[in-house]
Amino acid sequence: MIDREAVEHVATLARLALSEEEMEKFTHQLSDILTYVNKLNELDTSNVEPTSHVLTIQNVFREDQVRPSIPITEALANAPEAAHRYFKVPKIIEEA
Repeated sequence: MIDREAVEHVATLARLALSEEEMEKFTHQLSDILTYVNKLNELDTSNVEPTSHVLTIQNVFREDQVRPSIPITEALANAPEAAHRYFKVPKIIEEA
């Protein structure tokens, strides 16, 4: 089903460095998976209604309720660092 070149291509796209051993292993595993998936094509699904989920899903909506929050001092109590009523975090964006 799937050959070594296809596995190498996918590994390159995923930026994975695979050893020879892994390449062989994944070639066999992916081939087995695709063979199994192709068995699903043998099923007669002509009388099966297409669905996006096996169970019926229904959204449960509720009205928003205004409720009091915890005090700021309590929210910041376990923060490693706080400044002016806010959590202080390390800068992660470099300036150009």
